Amino acid sequence: MPAYKEKDGTWSSSFHYKDWTGADKRKHKRGFTTKKEAQQFEAEFKLAARADMSMKLKDFVKIYFSDKVNDLKARTKKNKEYMINAYVVKHFGDKSMNEITPADVIAWQNEIKDSNEFSESYLRMIQNQLTALFTHAEKIYGLKNNPCKKVKKMGKSDDRSLDFWTREEYESFISTFEKGTMHYLMFEILFWTGIREGELLALSMGDFDTIEHKLKITKTYFRADGEDYITVPKTPNSIRTIELSKFLVDEVKEYYGKLYQYPMSERLFQISAKALQELMKRHIKKAEVKKIRVHDLRHSHCAYLIHQGVQPLIIKERLGHKDIKITLNTYGHLYPSEQRKVASMLDNLKKEGRDSGAGIQE
Repeated sequence: MPAYKEKDGTWSSSFHYKDWTGADKRKHKRGFTTKKEAQQFEAEFKLAARADMSMKLKDFVKIYFSDKVNDLKARTKKNKEYMINAYVVKHFGDKSMNEITPADVIAWQNEIKDSNEFSESYLRMIQNQLTALFTHAEKIYGLKNNPCKKVKKMGKSDDRSLDFWTREEYESFISTFEKGTMHYLMFEILFWTGIREGELLALSMGDFDTIEHKLKITKTYFRADGEDYITVPKTPNSIRTIELSKFLVDEVKEYYGKLYQYPMSERLFQISAKALQELMKRHIKKAEVKKIRVHDLRHSHCAYLIHQGVQPLIIKERLGHKDIKITLNTYGHLYPSEQRKVASMLDNLKKEGRDSGAGIQE
């Protein structure tokens, strides 16, 4: 009987539960004013018992991912698991959750930063994994003291460098490929559409409408533990239709025409992201252009559109950004300042006003 009324009119809660080790235990508590209070105590106690904060961090990590199983996409989960195991569990794994102090977190941060292996943005990503664990422990399992709250986060979230090629640099790069080949077409699509690397590698011929000159982005590709995965894109806004130029449609049709009876639903580019990155590095050397990443071709596409006068809202829709703020925060500095135009406009209006009123007699 989980909740029952005592002779004095108060309520008691008595129930069996499993602690975080899986052991069966029993809990009894008296003195509740209402049945609802007794039932609420049982629910909260069972939840907390599932992850007693005296447990080791490496054991809590398992509970964390169990709780997040429906919240994290496969690729996100893989990335989080890698960073947590490589940088958090390695350092804190055998420490109890409730014994990790702010001083421990600072020592951990210094150890990682002293290695000089990571960019500021990646340091922030590592920090976010530790913070996420302790925030979950605090909010869901009643951790009394969250050490991350008392420590300044390492790294910077906005330190990602925005590298890109001009069209001239891209033309030098693409000229090192043989036209009509798979490698040539992959980079043509990346530069002239701005789609993400995973979106490119998930493409099939069925995603192209060669009559209306459109490309539907509905999926993304990644490889983990030797297995290929095709999943939904990064965000709901990433599901989009992109208008294609005629020359790019012609290139796609020419390439597909060389593939004998190739299924419309099969991946067009049977290559991994790592192989694509290595391919790009080799041809950057051949072209003798500055080093950028595959993802920076997305930035290059956007920078080219801005140079052509395309407005932010159009770019947002083309890139599949969730919010216009993302587009402006990422690329806003590439837009030329409008302040000079405003000042010139006011000068002209003032001059026109003076000229029109110069001959009026009072």
